[in-house]
Formats: sequence, structure tokens, C-alpha cells
Amino acid sequence: MGSRSISDETKPHAVLVPYPAQGHINPMTHLAKLLHSKGFHITYVNTEFNHKRLLRSRGTHALHALPHFRFETIPDGLPPSDLDAGQDPTSISYSTSNNCVAPLVELMSKLKQSASAPPITCVVHDGIASFAAKAANILGIPSVLFWTASSCGLVGYCQYPYLLHNATFPLKDESDVTNGYLETKLECIPGIHNFRLRDLPSFIRTTDPQHIMLNFVVGEIEAAHRASIIVINTFHDFEKSSLDYLSSLLPAHIYTIGPLHLLLRQINNTTTLSSIASNLWKEDSSVLHWLNSQSPASVLYVNYGSVTTMSSAQLAEFAWGLATTKRPFLWVIRPDLVEGGASMSTVLSSDSEFKKQIEGRGMITTWCPQEEVLNHPAVGGFLTHCGWNSTLESVCAGKPMLCWPFFAEQPTNCRYACVEWGIGMEVAPVVEREEVRRLVLELMEGENRGKEMREKVLEWKNKAEEATNPTGSSYQNMERMIEAMLNIKPPV
Repeated sequence: MGSRSISDETKPHAVLVPYPAQGHINPMTHLAKLLHSKGFHITYVNTEFNHKRLLRSRGTHALHALPHFRFETIPDGLPPSDLDAGQDPTSISYSTSNNCVAPLVELMSKLKQSASAPPITCVVHDGIASFAAKAANILGIPSVLFWTASSCGLVGYCQYPYLLHNATFPLKDESDVTNGYLETKLECIPGIHNFRLRDLPSFIRTTDPQHIMLNFVVGEIEAAHRASIIVINTFHDFEKSSLDYLSSLLPAHIYTIGPLHLLLRQINNTTTLSSIASNLWKEDSSVLHWLNSQSPASVLYVNYGSVTTMSSAQLAEFAWGLATTKRPFLWVIRPDLVEGGASMSTVLSSDSEFKKQIEGRGMITTWCPQEEVLNHPAVGGFLTHCGWNSTLESVCAGKPMLCWPFFAEQPTNCRYACVEWGIGMEVAPVVEREEVRRLVLELMEGENRGKEMREKVLEWKNKAEEATNPTGSSYQNMERMIEAMLNIKPPV
């Protein structure tokens, strides 16, 4: 903001409402800290389920009330479930869109009457949490849409109505997923080339026109067309073609202010918020001590994110692919990663040969501080699901990627990483240990594609740092975004 100062008497008040999943909570928490450091009073609204998970993973001190930073909760409408496992995306999407408007209206009505908080200036909601925009509209409060995923992913979602209208989707038969149909080129997006149907966000790969996630996404994209301000966690040079397309398609003012975790490093006064973190699983910091004992750029970091699941057979293929590289690796295996509840120990417990193969060079944990891990000098590459947070964190750490996308816009991110940005290679959907071994070795020590990727990702790392410096595009867009939020008008 630079030129404008905010006193306690005139503090703007932003109510932040993330979509209730780890990959969405992380960037919303970054944005909350940024706005707080720029003078905003923050009310951060988690679901009751995720609030309990945060207390469980971080300890009760993590959500203590801080000056002008408060946590509130609303129910998500789902029955109680395991606090050590994420919620099903279909269930939580359907439930929040159908059950959360009234509780949020009630909460914000209480906030409006509270003497301990300034009047609400705006609601900042996740791009797939439009229920919060509906609640804000009921109360006459302006709203800001925060798209926490990639711009290229949003471009893909914006094709859904067109592809449904011209009968490209729904699929005619389930065999269309495997018979080559998804290799069809999609030529309808100006300025974006060589885009295949399989590069689209995955929810459209259905034979059912009533599919819950398909219709949920279509509804959220319709809501995005009504937004007046859209904030995106990306930087201009990285996604220029996608941003140009979105600017021509959407009426909103678009502000790119990413990578947010880098931008936060440029902002003063964040130390008071150091206790606030967003991991829903308890982090194992001992992995950093293990990394300290490894050679520079020698370790492959493996993490499939917070939602991906796989079969025990797929896990075994990855395991043996990693083992036969003879290279050190750090592998994050969530308690709910394997379908049916099997764990790494049960899948491979009887395989003494595997244990012998990885002894002393393979470390397995349930969750870890990913940003610190990726920035550790011992880490040389990242096997990832291509979630947007992981992609940005890998770029900012200068680490090339092996990509195994699972769902949503991860296939789109994968395509861009491998083709447009030159920083990734894709692992085939049907995992085979020999391919895993070959790709890991190329990524980590290859003199052809691997070397090109290792060099290219360092170029993007420098551009990300430039974008978040005070003279960079993201920093300047942050200043403009805050000015816009301070002058936002109530809905008519």
C-alpha cells in the first residue's frame, strides 16, 4: 500500500473464508497474514471439523486470539469423521454449497453487531466457496474472489460450459478415458495451443451429466463471472497466456499477487503471526535433521499432497521404483494415502528385500514442513501430484518435478510444467517401477532433459523472486489490490 496508513479507528475488516481443504487453507492463510500486516482486522472462518484438526496438529496455542486476528467457525453440514483423514471432496463440495450460507450469515451478523471488531469491509472467499459470496450479498457486504489454484486451471474450468454445450462432454462411454479420445486437441482457447482434452481439469471426465463435482464446478465458474475483484496466487510472467485469456473473458479486475509465500517474506510485521500455521497434519520436523546428513542435491522428495489416494499396487510400484534408483529419498505417506486404509508398513511389511534396499537412504514420514524441505540444499527434485501450492513451492525452491497428477486441475498444471515451463516430466497414470526408476535418474542426474529442467527451474525461481520484490509485478499488484479492497462498493 505504501502511501496509505491505517489507524485502529479506521481499520478495514476482512472476513476470510477458505474452501475447507488443505491446499486451499494454506494460501488463504498466507493472504490473511499479508492483509493483517497491511493493517486489516482479520476474521478467519474455518469449518468446525478443520478447526479441530488444526488444534490437534498445531496445539491450542496456534489459534489463540492475536491483536486484530480472530478465528471463527461454522459447521460444514457433514457427519463427524476421522480427524486424521481428509474429507471426501465431493461430499464437502456438495455440503458447503448447500449448508453453509445460513451459518455464515448468522456469524457475520454477530460480527456486525460486535463492539470488539471494526465494521466488515469485505468478505474474501475461495474461488470454489461461492456460498460465502451469497452470504455476503444477503448482508450487503462486498466480496472478493481469491482463486487459490493456477490461472491455467481456471482457464480449463472456464471451458466446461462450452464443452458441455457442444457435446464434447459428458463422455459417451467410460472407455473414452482410455481409448485415445482424451488426446483430442482443444483448439477453442485463443492464445493457448496444443491443449488436449486430458489436460483439462478432471471433473469433466464423466458419463453422467448430473455428476456432483461437474455441476458444482460449473456453478462456481458462473459465480466467478459475477465477481468484481479476483485475486490469484500466481505471477504474471509465469502464466501470461492464461491471464491474458482470463482478462478477456471475465469482467473482474484480476490481481496476481503470487507466489504468496515469497511475497510474505517481503512484508514487515509478520513475526506476530508466526504461531499461525495451516497444516492439518502434525509435521515431522526430524526430516530436516535427516536431510542435514545428505549430500547436496542428492535427495528426491516425494509427496502426493493432501487428497491423492492410490492402490496398494501403485504404492508398491512407486516403492520399488524409488528403491532401484539407489538414490536417497524422503517420502511422505499420509495415513489416508492408500485406498482401503492400508499403510506403507502393511503393503511392504513382508518384503524384507525392500527394507534392505532402502536402509540408510530412504526416509518415510506422514507429513513434513514442505516449504523448508524443498528449500533444503540436500533436495534435488520433487515427485509431486502437481497441486498448485506444491508447484509454486517447487519453482520457488528451484527444484524440478516428476508429475503424477491425481484430479481437479492437477493434469492442467502437469501439462504446463512439462510443456510450457520446461520444469517437469510426467509419470504415466499406470505406474510402473522401471519408468519411475528411469525418470528419477533423469531428473536428478540426467545430462539431457534432466539438465534442461534443472536449469529452467532456476530461471523461473529468479523470475518469481523478481515478481515479489518491491518493484515486481506481484508486489505492485498487491498494493493495487489493497487499494481496491479499501474502496470496494457494497453489492447493489
